[in-house]
Amino acid sequence: MPGTDPAEAAAIVFGELPDFPHLPELPGRGVGADMLGRTAALLVDLAVDVVPSGYRVVARPGHEHRRAVDLLRWDLDAVQEAREKAGATPPVFKVQLAGPWTLGAGIELPRGHRVLTDRGALRDFTSSLLDGLAGHVAEVHARTGAPVVVQFDEPSLPTVLAGGLPTPSGYGNVAAVPEPEARDLLSTVIEGAKAITGRPVILHCCAAKPPLGLLREAGADALAFDLAALGGASAEFLDEIGEVWDGGATLFLGAVPSTAPASPPTLKDVGEPAFRLADRLGFNRSVLAERAVPTPSCGLASATPEWMRRALALTRDLGKAFVEPPEGW
Repeated sequence: MPGTDPAEAAAIVFGELPDFPHLPELPGRGVGADMLGRTAALLVDLAVDVVPSGYRVVARPGHEHRRAVDLLRWDLDAVQEAREKAGATPPVFKVQLAGPWTLGAGIELPRGHRVLTDRGALRDFTSSLLDGLAGHVAEVHARTGAPVVVQFDEPSLPTVLAGGLPTPSGYGNVAAVPEPEARDLLSTVIEGAKAITGRPVILHCCAAKPPLGLLREAGADALAFDLAALGGASAEFLDEIGEVWDGGATLFLGAVPSTAPASPPTLKDVGEPAFRLADRLGFNRSVLAERAVPTPSCGLASATPEWMRRALALTRDLGKAFVEPPEGW
Protein backbone atom coordinates (compact mmCIF):
# COMPACT_ATOMS: atom_id res chain seq x y z
CA MET A 1 0.00 0.00 0.00
CA PRO A 2 1.14 3.60 -0.51
CA GLY A 3 2.18 5.92 2.26
CA THR A 4 4.20 5.53 5.43
CA ASP A 5 1.57 5.53 8.21
CA PRO A 6 0.81 1.99 9.44
CA ALA A 7 -2.14 3.15 11.58
CA GLU A 8 -3.86 4.74 8.58
CA ALA A 9 -3.17 1.72 6.36
CA ALA A 10 -4.55 -0.72 8.93
CA ALA A 11 -7.67 1.40 9.46
CA ILE A 12 -8.30 1.48 5.70
CA VAL A 13 -7.88 -2.29 5.38
CA PHE A 14 -10.32 -3.01 8.19
CA GLY A 15 -12.74 -0.43 6.82
CA GLU A 16 -12.70 -1.52 3.18
CA LEU A 17 -12.11 -5.27 3.58
CA PRO A 18 -13.79 -6.23 6.86
CA ASP A 19 -14.40 -9.85 5.80
CA PHE A 20 -10.83 -10.53 4.64
CA PRO A 21 -8.35 -7.97 6.03
CA HIS A 22 -4.59 -8.37 5.74
CA LEU A 23 -1.40 -7.07 7.28
CA PRO A 24 -0.53 -3.99 5.19
CA GLU A 25 2.92 -3.56 3.68
CA LEU A 26 4.28 -0.02 3.26
CA PRO A 27 7.47 -0.26 1.17
CA GLY A 28 7.52 3.53 0.83
CA ARG A 29 9.19 3.61 4.24
CA GLY A 30 12.37 2.31 2.63
CA VAL A 31 14.84 -0.40 3.55
CA GLY A 32 13.33 -3.09 5.73
CA ALA A 33 9.76 -2.30 4.69
CA ASP A 34 10.04 -3.97 1.28
CA MET A 35 9.07 -7.60 0.70
CA LEU A 36 12.57 -9.03 1.19
CA GLY A 37 13.46 -6.96 4.23
CA ARG A 38 10.11 -7.63 5.82
CA THR A 39 10.46 -11.38 5.34
CA ALA A 40 14.05 -11.30 6.59
CA ALA A 41 12.72 -9.75 9.80
CA LEU A 42 10.95 -13.05 10.49
CA LEU A 43 14.05 -15.23 10.12
CA VAL A 44 15.23 -17.07 13.22
CA ASP A 45 18.99 -17.21 13.92
CA LEU A 46 19.77 -15.65 10.54
CA ALA A 47 20.53 -11.98 9.96
CA VAL A 48 20.86 -9.74 6.92
CA ASP A 49 22.17 -6.26 6.31
CA VAL A 50 22.27 -3.93 3.33
CA VAL A 51 25.19 -3.64 0.91
CA PRO A 52 25.26 -1.69 -2.38
CA SER A 53 23.91 -4.71 -4.30
CA GLY A 54 21.05 -5.38 -1.84
CA TYR A 55 20.50 -7.63 1.18
CA ARG A 56 23.33 -9.88 2.34
CA VAL A 57 23.70 -12.48 5.09
CA VAL A 58 25.76 -11.25 8.06
CA ALA A 59 26.94 -12.77 11.30
CA ARG A 60 24.66 -10.72 13.55
CA PRO A 61 21.74 -8.32 13.08
CA GLY A 62 22.81 -4.85 12.05
CA HIS A 63 20.96 -1.56 11.97
CA GLU A 64 18.87 -2.35 8.90
CA HIS A 65 17.81 -5.76 10.18
CA ARG A 66 16.76 -4.29 13.51
CA ARG A 67 14.87 -1.57 11.66
CA ALA A 68 12.94 -4.20 9.68
CA VAL A 69 11.99 -5.96 12.91
CA ASP A 70 10.84 -2.66 14.45
CA LEU A 71 8.76 -1.74 11.40
CA LEU A 72 6.97 -5.08 11.50
CA ARG A 73 6.29 -4.69 15.22
CA TRP A 74 4.80 -1.22 14.64
CA ASP A 75 2.61 -2.65 11.89
CA LEU A 76 1.28 -5.31 14.23
CA ASP A 77 0.54 -2.65 16.85
CA ALA A 78 -1.41 -0.71 14.21
CA VAL A 79 -3.39 -3.79 13.17
CA GLN A 80 -4.31 -4.57 16.76
CA GLU A 81 -5.51 -1.01 17.28
CA ALA A 82 -7.53 -1.06 14.05
CA ARG A 83 -9.18 -4.35 14.98
CA GLU A 84 -10.11 -3.00 18.40
CA LYS A 85 -11.61 0.14 16.85
CA ALA A 86 -13.51 -2.00 14.32
CA GLY A 87 -15.14 -3.74 17.27
CA ALA A 88 -15.35 -7.13 15.59
CA THR A 89 -13.06 -10.07 14.97
CA PRO A 90 -12.70 -10.74 11.23
CA PRO A 91 -13.54 -14.22 9.92
CA VAL A 92 -9.96 -14.62 8.70
CA PHE A 93 -6.80 -12.50 8.50
CA LYS A 94 -4.09 -12.77 5.84
CA VAL A 95 -0.34 -12.32 6.15
CA GLN A 96 2.06 -12.44 3.24
CA LEU A 97 5.79 -13.01 2.91
CA ALA A 98 8.37 -13.86 0.27
CA GLY A 99 8.51 -17.50 -0.74
CA PRO A 100 11.77 -19.45 -0.52
CA TRP A 101 12.81 -19.04 -4.16
CA THR A 102 12.22 -15.29 -4.22
CA LEU A 103 13.98 -14.97 -0.87
CA GLY A 104 16.88 -17.11 -2.06
CA ALA A 105 17.13 -15.11 -5.29
CA GLY A 106 17.05 -11.74 -3.58
CA ILE A 107 19.46 -12.22 -0.67
CA GLU A 108 23.20 -12.75 -1.04
CA LEU A 109 25.60 -14.98 0.84
CA PRO A 110 28.62 -13.28 2.46
CA ARG A 111 30.71 -13.64 -0.72
CA GLY A 112 28.07 -12.13 -2.95
CA HIS A 113 26.46 -15.18 -4.53
CA ARG A 114 22.72 -15.62 -4.21
CA VAL A 115 21.49 -17.84 -1.39
CA LEU A 116 19.75 -20.17 -3.86
CA THR A 117 23.11 -21.11 -5.42
CA ASP A 118 23.98 -22.95 -2.19
CA ARG A 119 21.32 -25.58 -1.59
CA GLY A 120 22.44 -26.12 2.00
CA ALA A 121 22.08 -22.42 2.73
CA LEU A 122 18.70 -22.40 0.99
CA ARG A 123 17.50 -25.25 3.22
CA ASP A 124 18.69 -23.33 6.29
CA PHE A 125 16.82 -20.24 5.12
CA THR A 126 13.66 -22.27 4.53
CA SER A 127 13.83 -23.85 7.98
CA SER A 128 14.48 -20.46 9.58
CA LEU A 129 11.58 -18.95 7.63
CA LEU A 130 9.13 -21.57 8.87
CA ASP A 131 10.35 -21.14 12.46
CA GLY A 132 9.81 -17.41 12.18
CA LEU A 133 6.45 -17.86 10.50
CA ALA A 134 5.20 -19.97 13.40
CA GLY A 135 5.94 -17.18 15.86
CA HIS A 136 4.52 -14.54 13.51
CA VAL A 137 1.24 -16.40 13.01
CA ALA A 138 0.86 -16.92 16.74
CA GLU A 139 1.35 -13.21 17.40
CA VAL A 140 -1.01 -12.13 14.61
CA HIS A 141 -3.67 -14.49 15.93
CA ALA A 142 -3.22 -13.16 19.47
CA ARG A 143 -3.56 -9.57 18.27
CA THR A 144 -6.52 -10.06 15.90
CA GLY A 145 -8.32 -13.07 17.37
CA ALA A 146 -8.79 -14.33 13.82
CA PRO A 147 -7.63 -17.50 12.04
CA VAL A 148 -4.56 -16.66 9.95
CA VAL A 149 -4.07 -17.46 6.27
CA VAL A 150 -0.55 -17.35 4.80
CA GLN A 151 0.31 -16.11 1.32
CA PHE A 152 3.76 -16.76 -0.15
CA ASP A 153 4.83 -14.25 -2.80
CA GLU A 154 7.02 -15.73 -5.54
CA PRO A 155 7.51 -13.02 -8.20
CA SER A 156 11.04 -14.29 -8.97
CA LEU A 157 10.06 -17.93 -9.52
CA PRO A 158 9.66 -17.80 -13.34
CA THR A 159 13.11 -16.17 -13.66
CA VAL A 160 14.60 -18.79 -11.32
CA LEU A 161 13.11 -21.58 -13.45
CA ALA A 162 14.32 -19.95 -16.67
CA GLY A 163 17.90 -19.37 -15.48
CA GLY A 164 17.52 -15.62 -15.91
CA LEU A 165 19.22 -14.40 -12.71
CA PRO A 166 22.61 -12.72 -13.30
CA THR A 167 25.71 -13.86 -11.43
CA PRO A 168 27.61 -11.36 -9.24
CA SER A 169 29.97 -10.53 -12.10
CA GLY A 170 27.09 -9.75 -14.41
CA TYR A 171 28.72 -11.77 -17.21
CA GLY A 172 26.66 -14.91 -16.77
CA ASN A 173 23.46 -16.28 -15.33
CA VAL A 174 22.73 -18.54 -12.40
CA ALA A 175 21.83 -22.03 -13.62
CA ALA A 176 18.12 -22.69 -14.03
CA VAL A 177 16.51 -24.57 -11.15
CA PRO A 178 14.80 -27.79 -12.34
CA GLU A 179 11.03 -27.78 -11.85
CA PRO A 180 11.00 -30.87 -9.57
CA GLU A 181 13.48 -29.18 -7.22
CA ALA A 182 11.49 -25.94 -7.22
CA ARG A 183 8.29 -27.85 -6.54
CA ASP A 184 9.81 -29.85 -3.66
CA LEU A 185 11.00 -26.77 -1.80
CA LEU A 186 7.64 -25.06 -2.30
CA SER A 187 5.93 -28.19 -0.97
CA THR A 188 8.07 -27.96 2.16
CA VAL A 189 6.99 -24.40 2.98
CA ILE A 190 3.35 -25.01 2.00
CA GLU A 191 3.10 -28.08 4.21
CA GLY A 192 4.88 -26.20 6.98
CA ALA A 193 2.50 -23.24 6.75
CA LYS A 194 -0.53 -25.54 6.76
CA ALA A 195 0.79 -27.28 9.86
CA ILE A 196 1.22 -23.89 11.56
CA THR A 197 -2.16 -22.38 10.64
CA GLY A 198 -4.43 -25.33 9.87
CA ARG A 199 -5.67 -23.21 6.97
CA PRO A 200 -5.31 -23.17 3.16
CA VAL A 201 -2.15 -21.60 1.71
CA ILE A 202 -2.01 -19.04 -1.11
CA LEU A 203 0.82 -18.81 -3.66
CA HIS A 204 1.07 -15.49 -5.49
CA CYS A 205 3.08 -14.83 -8.65
CA CYS A 206 2.42 -11.60 -10.53
CA ALA A 207 4.94 -12.35 -13.28
CA ALA A 208 3.64 -12.94 -16.80
CA LYS A 209 2.53 -16.55 -17.37
CA PRO A 210 3.08 -17.82 -13.82
CA PRO A 211 3.73 -21.58 -13.44
CA LEU A 212 0.28 -22.34 -12.03
CA GLY A 213 0.48 -26.09 -12.59
CA LEU A 214 3.75 -26.33 -10.67
CA LEU A 215 2.35 -24.23 -7.81
CA ARG A 216 -0.74 -26.41 -7.60
CA GLU A 217 1.34 -29.61 -7.71
CA ALA A 218 3.40 -28.21 -4.83
CA GLY A 219 0.26 -28.19 -2.71
CA ALA A 220 -1.00 -24.61 -2.95
CA ASP A 221 -4.72 -24.38 -2.23
CA ALA A 222 -5.09 -20.99 -3.89
CA LEU A 223 -3.19 -19.38 -6.77
CA ALA A 224 -2.95 -15.61 -7.13
CA PHE A 225 -2.05 -14.00 -10.44
CA ASP A 226 -2.70 -10.92 -12.54
CA LEU A 227 -5.60 -11.20 -14.99
CA ALA A 228 -3.65 -8.93 -17.32
CA ALA A 229 -1.28 -11.89 -17.78
CA LEU A 230 -4.02 -13.41 -19.95
CA GLY A 231 -3.48 -10.81 -22.65
CA GLY A 232 -2.31 -12.82 -25.65
CA ALA A 233 -2.17 -15.95 -23.50
CA SER A 234 -1.53 -19.20 -25.33
CA ALA A 235 -4.09 -21.97 -25.43
CA GLU A 236 -1.66 -24.03 -23.35
CA PHE A 237 -1.61 -21.45 -20.55
CA LEU A 238 -5.39 -21.17 -20.57
CA ASP A 239 -5.63 -24.96 -20.39
CA GLU A 240 -3.33 -24.84 -17.37
CA ILE A 241 -5.65 -22.35 -15.66
CA GLY A 242 -8.63 -24.54 -16.46
CA GLU A 243 -6.94 -27.65 -15.10
CA VAL A 244 -5.97 -26.13 -11.75
CA TRP A 245 -9.39 -24.51 -11.37
CA ASP A 246 -11.16 -27.73 -12.28
CA GLY A 247 -8.90 -29.54 -9.81
CA GLY A 248 -10.36 -27.56 -6.91
CA ALA A 249 -7.93 -24.67 -6.54
CA THR A 250 -9.23 -21.23 -5.64
CA LEU A 251 -8.02 -18.48 -7.98
CA PHE A 252 -7.16 -15.06 -6.57
CA LEU A 253 -7.77 -13.00 -9.70
CA GLY A 254 -5.86 -9.72 -9.98
CA ALA A 255 -8.69 -7.81 -11.61
CA VAL A 256 -8.45 -4.24 -10.27
CA PRO A 257 -5.60 -2.07 -11.68
CA SER A 258 -2.79 -1.26 -9.27
CA THR A 259 -2.67 2.38 -10.38
CA ALA A 260 -5.44 4.67 -11.57
CA PRO A 261 -6.31 4.16 -15.28
CA ALA A 262 -6.71 7.21 -17.53
CA SER A 263 -10.49 6.76 -17.41
CA PRO A 264 -12.12 5.82 -14.11
CA PRO A 265 -13.25 2.19 -14.46
CA THR A 266 -16.69 0.95 -13.50
CA LEU A 267 -17.31 -2.23 -11.56
CA LYS A 268 -18.31 -3.90 -14.82
CA ASP A 269 -15.03 -2.81 -16.45
CA VAL A 270 -12.93 -4.57 -13.81
CA GLY A 271 -15.27 -7.55 -13.49
CA GLU A 272 -15.80 -8.54 -17.11
CA PRO A 273 -12.37 -10.20 -17.61
CA ALA A 274 -13.09 -12.64 -14.77
CA PHE A 275 -16.51 -13.55 -16.16
CA ARG A 276 -15.03 -13.91 -19.67
CA LEU A 277 -12.36 -16.22 -18.28
CA ALA A 278 -14.97 -18.50 -16.73
CA ASP A 279 -16.95 -18.50 -19.99
CA ARG A 280 -13.86 -19.12 -22.12
CA LEU A 281 -12.81 -22.09 -20.02
CA GLY A 282 -16.28 -23.61 -20.11
CA PHE A 283 -17.13 -23.16 -16.43
CA ASN A 284 -20.48 -22.18 -15.06
CA ARG A 285 -20.16 -18.62 -13.79
CA SER A 286 -21.02 -19.87 -10.32
CA VAL A 287 -17.38 -20.98 -10.09
CA LEU A 288 -16.51 -17.34 -9.40
CA ALA A 289 -18.61 -17.40 -6.24
CA GLU A 290 -17.34 -20.82 -5.22
CA ARG A 291 -13.61 -20.70 -6.01
CA ALA A 292 -12.49 -17.20 -6.92
CA VAL A 293 -11.42 -14.12 -4.95
CA PRO A 294 -10.97 -10.75 -6.68
CA THR A 295 -7.86 -8.73 -5.78
CA PRO A 296 -5.90 -5.75 -7.07
CA SER A 297 -3.66 -6.83 -9.95
CA CYS A 298 -0.56 -6.62 -7.74
CA GLY A 299 0.62 -4.31 -4.99
CA LEU A 300 -0.91 -0.85 -4.57
CA ALA A 301 2.31 0.81 -3.36
CA SER A 302 2.50 3.04 -6.45
CA ALA A 303 -1.14 4.09 -6.29
CA THR A 304 -2.36 7.47 -5.12
CA PRO A 305 -4.17 7.37 -1.78
CA GLU A 306 -7.41 8.11 -3.62
CA TRP A 307 -6.99 5.25 -6.07
CA MET A 308 -5.89 2.87 -3.33
CA ARG A 309 -9.19 3.41 -1.51
CA ARG A 310 -11.14 3.13 -4.75
CA ALA A 311 -9.28 -0.04 -5.74
CA LEU A 312 -10.06 -1.73 -2.42
CA ALA A 313 -13.72 -0.69 -2.67
CA LEU A 314 -13.91 -2.08 -6.22
CA THR A 315 -12.28 -5.31 -5.03
CA ARG A 316 -14.85 -5.70 -2.24
CA ASP A 317 -17.78 -4.90 -4.55
CA LEU A 318 -16.49 -7.29 -7.21
CA GLY A 319 -16.48 -10.07 -4.65
CA LYS A 320 -20.16 -9.41 -4.08
CA ALA A 321 -20.74 -9.38 -7.86
CA PHE A 322 -19.12 -12.82 -8.13
CA VAL A 323 -21.82 -14.10 -5.78
CA GLU A 324 -24.71 -12.10 -7.24
CA PRO A 325 -23.83 -10.77 -10.73
CA PRO A 326 -25.63 -7.50 -11.47
CA GLU A 327 -28.36 -7.61 -14.06
CA GLY A 328 -27.04 -7.40 -17.60
CA TRP A 329 -23.60 -8.86 -16.90
